[in-house]
Amino acid sequence: MPNGERRTIQFAYCIIAAGCKSKEIAEKARIGTGSGMLSLSLPVEKRKRYVYTFSCRENAPTLNTPMVVDYTHMYFRREGLGDTFIAGMSPEPEDEPPTDDLEVDYSYFDEKIWPVLVKRVPAFECIKVNGGWSGFYEYNTYDMNGIIGPHPYYTNLYLATGFSGHGIQQAPAVGRAISELILDGNFQTIDLTRLGFDRFIVEKPMFELRIV
Repeated sequence: MPNGERRTIQFAYCIIAAGCKSKEIAEKARIGTGSGMLSLSLPVEKRKRYVYTFSCRENAPTLNTPMVVDYTHMYFRREGLGDTFIAGMSPEPEDEPPTDDLEVDYSYFDEKIWPVLVKRVPAFECIKVNGGWSGFYEYNTYDMNGIIGPHPYYTNLYLATGFSGHGIQQAPAVGRAISELILDGNFQTIDLTRLGFDRFIVEKPMFELRIV
């Protein structure tokens, strides 16, 4: 508690879906701090990411422009029906920004993102940055994919975390999958066993080619 008081929570089932705080919550169940199977920590860290909005008034890509993901991890897409776009890019490991605040670094757009935008779309040579925001990824440092399913030590503790930016896309399916595990005892709709915690134990990562 904020005042330092400690309390115990009793539950029939627990689902750790706490985003970038998931590892901290897991440690309260001795995951990563215990012995044996509990010595393996939940590989989820807080990573700061920026999203920028900009306008392109001349020769802008048309309404049927898809979301574009460049091989550099830069992405952009239209935002609404006007001339506004959003863009972002995951930094290289040595360029990871600090996670102690949510301040937006606009120099990152100027130095890293804008040159790639212009290379892909010459019309983006003349754009106006309107603003931006930042947030925290629940970054899976092992293979950058979600961790879904029961913990191998506990029979009533489930994980739904570590999506590394995929969360909003995958949330409906993950919610159904976890509910099936609890209510039916196994996956019914889609078998997501491959995304379980066990892959850390047997050392079988599930990598994806592009993470933005």
